[in-house]
Amino acid sequence: MQLKLPRCQSGKVMPGDGSEWLLLQEGGKVHIEVAESLLASISEIIEAVVCIGIEQDAFMHFGSYLYRASAVIMELKMDSNNPTNTIEILKSLSRRIDLAKDLTNKCQQLAQKFHSAGVSTIVEELEHVIQSMGEDLSLIPQSTKGERNYTEIATSSLSKEMKNAKFVVTGNQGSKHGELDRREQLALEDMSNKESIESEKDLYSIDIEDSMSTSNLSVNNSIGTTNSRNLTNCDSWSGVSLVRLPDMAQYLEPLYETFFCPLTNKIMDDPVTIESGVTYERKAISEWFSKFEIPEEISCPKSGQRLRSKTLNPNVALKGTIDEWKERNDAARMKVARAALSLASSENMILEALDDLHAMCQSNQYKSVQIRSIGIIPLLANFLDYKSRDVRCATVQLLNQLAKVDDDGKETVSKVVDISKLIKMLSSNNQPIRHTSATLLLELSKCQFFCIKIAKISGGILMLITTTYRQSTDEYTSVTAQEILKNLEKSPDNIKLMAENGYWGPLLNHLTEGSVEMKIEMACYLGENCPGPDSKVYITETASSALINMVRGGSSLSRSAAFKALRQITCYQPDHAILLEAGIVQIMVEEMFARTIHDEPVNSKNEAAAILANIFESGVELENLQVNVHGHTMASDYIIHNIILWIKNSTPEDFSINLIRILLCLLKFPKASATIVSVVKGTEASYNLTELINNPNEELGIVSIKLLMILASFMGHTLSDRLCKTKGQPESLIANPTEVGLITEKHAVSANFLAKLPHQNITLNLALLNKNAVPKIIESITSIQRTGTRASRYASTYLEGLVGTLVRFTTTLYDYRVLSLVRDYNFTSLFTELIMKTSSDEVQKLSAFGLKNLSEQSVILSKPPKIKKNRYRKAFMLIKFFSCSSFKDERIPLCPVHRGACSSQDTFCLIDANAIDRLLSCLDHDNVEVVQAAVLALCTLLDDKVDVDKSVKILSDMHAIKHVLNIVKEHKEEGLLQKSFWMIDRFLLKGGIETISDISEDRLFPTTLISAFHHGDDRTREMAEKILRHFNKMPTISANFTM
Repeated sequence: MQLKLPRCQSGKVMPGDGSEWLLLQEGGKVHIEVAESLLASISEIIEAVVCIGIEQDAFMHFGSYLYRASAVIMELKMDSNNPTNTIEILKSLSRRIDLAKDLTNKCQQLAQKFHSAGVSTIVEELEHVIQSMGEDLSLIPQSTKGERNYTEIATSSLSKEMKNAKFVVTGNQGSKHGELDRREQLALEDMSNKESIESEKDLYSIDIEDSMSTSNLSVNNSIGTTNSRNLTNCDSWSGVSLVRLPDMAQYLEPLYETFFCPLTNKIMDDPVTIESGVTYERKAISEWFSKFEIPEEISCPKSGQRLRSKTLNPNVALKGTIDEWKERNDAARMKVARAALSLASSENMILEALDDLHAMCQSNQYKSVQIRSIGIIPLLANFLDYKSRDVRCATVQLLNQLAKVDDDGKETVSKVVDISKLIKMLSSNNQPIRHTSATLLLELSKCQFFCIKIAKISGGILMLITTTYRQSTDEYTSVTAQEILKNLEKSPDNIKLMAENGYWGPLLNHLTEGSVEMKIEMACYLGENCPGPDSKVYITETASSALINMVRGGSSLSRSAAFKALRQITCYQPDHAILLEAGIVQIMVEEMFARTIHDEPVNSKNEAAAILANIFESGVELENLQVNVHGHTMASDYIIHNIILWIKNSTPEDFSINLIRILLCLLKFPKASATIVSVVKGTEASYNLTELINNPNEELGIVSIKLLMILASFMGHTLSDRLCKTKGQPESLIANPTEVGLITEKHAVSANFLAKLPHQNITLNLALLNKNAVPKIIESITSIQRTGTRASRYASTYLEGLVGTLVRFTTTLYDYRVLSLVRDYNFTSLFTELIMKTSSDEVQKLSAFGLKNLSEQSVILSKPPKIKKNRYRKAFMLIKFFSCSSFKDERIPLCPVHRGACSSQDTFCLIDANAIDRLLSCLDHDNVEVVQAAVLALCTLLDDKVDVDKSVKILSDMHAIKHVLNIVKEHKEEGLLQKSFWMIDRFLLKGGIETISDISEDRLFPTTLISAFHHGDDRTREMAEKILRHFNKMPTISANFTM
């Protein structure tokens, strides 16, 4: 049996048996943990050595070696093909670093005590640590580096240099070398080690292709987590801090004296050589030459040699060397800046790193690509929340530099950076932050990815729109926000979001001027969303013409979208004069009656009917509105006849709903109403309309009932008969919801429809009685009284319909079945209670009418009690005996007004029901209909059929005359005045002195009488004249009123 060797992910055969492979797999996590610990320790040591104020040159060299070694450790951590001795190498390095940490701590303690003794020993031990680390690095086999030759060369060079490291102890407390002296010293060291320097390369290539392979490395994890330390506690600070960490780049790429211009003492960009052989910066030497007025006096600035020629010869070799050095040095600066941003030990360190990167980006846009490739952008994203305002501002400026180079930069920044943080900066109190964030957002908005991403940011578009309105406080940010929104219009989703947030301009612009596809998409969106009240007129003015044109000449998709948009626009009920001027009514009527397109996906007739219904419901005058070239108006027989025929022929439900809505609007006009009633009667469409009540489509049922309710005033008895012959009717109109909160609009309109049908229709009343509808009605009324009408928006209307349905029974009391029903449920007490326990004017009016109808029957129903004759003498003797002894004579009391035995339940007596007080309170109501109903109910007590003297006395005791006098002074309705004058006349005829005195002492009443006599109709004048004659018989009446 052949043993299979384990394989790695790349497919190579792993050495050893399976146990070795498992050990390697388990060791993968271990080497990452050890590497991270090493990087954290190195960071702490570097942070510590810069605080040591003695032997700074030695310690800076030491820190430089550690920093460069951290790059190798970083590569070992990230390498997926680690050698088997990786853990041993890292553990050995860890021991060296632990020793170095102890040594630096000891040196810090000596430095704080200003003791230089023992420092040289520590430096020698640190030198040995570096050399030992070089030995450890040399153990890394070359195969681990794969094809990345630059890493192999740099690691080998670093290992060799560290093994030969020598630190010089000067014995000084601090380094006093100037910048130029340091450069000279480094140049000499580099010249002596020329061979090793030439082979040394940075661990990160400046080549774009090589750099991209490391762009995804996480720098935060690479450097490790450093313990925060207050550097201000270092006694021997000596001007060195962590903000100088980028200066270590000079140790990676040494400077040569020849790189510097003798005049400017800066590295040259365009070196040129003059006659003396000295090389200068072109601009500097040109300015030097321009100082001499006499050409013969021109001399070399460095040597003083007189020059016969001002010829500037480009030093191509030196320029090439400097350019190469700059490339290597810039790459090193980038990595150092990245390390500084990863450490982020202080604000100054972060700002210096950001400024250095920003300067490189400004010098050459190619540098921006390099910086992006080494993973700087994820680090910058973390600084958008930094506490320092300067850091946040500098971060946004650098992000803008990295984004503006190309589309890849914009997309990378858009992917990595939290856009919501940038948008939030637009509302910052700091102007530079607002401006920089606006500038960056404008740059990113040119990228398609950003346009898609911002649509997913909650409130992002809204914040930009809000910013555009702040032009008075920050014009730059406002204008920039407008440009950003303009760029975002590349995505239709953004246009829709702008519209949702009240910014309709882009959508309407694309609707009127965009491509056909864009117009369709914008129209579809407009048809699905409701604009705010402030935008209705603007949208109608802008979009109406374009949408109507799409209906007239567009494709099926275009017409469908336009119909939906017009339907949505018209349902807002804006000023429809704009739409009428655009000819929308004529177009929609043509769609309904003239145009026929087969196989069109959109039902244009239904859409047109819905749009017309929306327009007509806003109150447009219809009777004289011409709708076609034939001179027809909406009130024409032709139009109405076709609409009713469509309804009768069982058209689709939505179409029927919209047709009925049009009829409801036409019924508001007399001519159209007469035509509709005539057509309904002639075509017997009342059967179809009544059957629509049972339609499961609730909206269709509602509009049908509303139409029948209006028609009831023209053909009520016909509709009552149709209703009784319809299956499931009329009982289904009295649905009994289980809860008040479940009352719907259909419940309300159904109950009101029953209440509006002629009350005297005995067929309908008996049908309701036989279907046991009254108990359900009373149960619903009780439930609403108990819960209140606020539980449902339709509860109050529903209650009015229920009470109105009960009132209809009071008009057919001549039928014994109805009379028995009213007595059984004591309608008199029910109506009396409703007057006081409801806030609805309609319910109070209906209850008063119900009491009026019942009270009119009291005289008929109230009769003297019958005395039964005793059949047995013994019984007569017993009665006589008891009557003579302890028992009084028991007689049934008679009603003083109706002269018989009365009760609220059996004879509907208002006095027994205590209804007079409640009716009198209604006389002070603001609603004239309630007052009139209460007056009519009270007038039944003053009719000639009753005992008027007793009625007047009862009403006078309740001060009824004062209420009646107030009515004639406050209300001018003829019918109400006539009834009130009639009651006053009754009080004058039958009332006592006190009642007459109350009338005569009212100073305003005579004036009211004279006004009614002059301006009232014949009946009112007759009543007023009659009362004035009563005044002439009174001695206290003024002579001014003598007829």
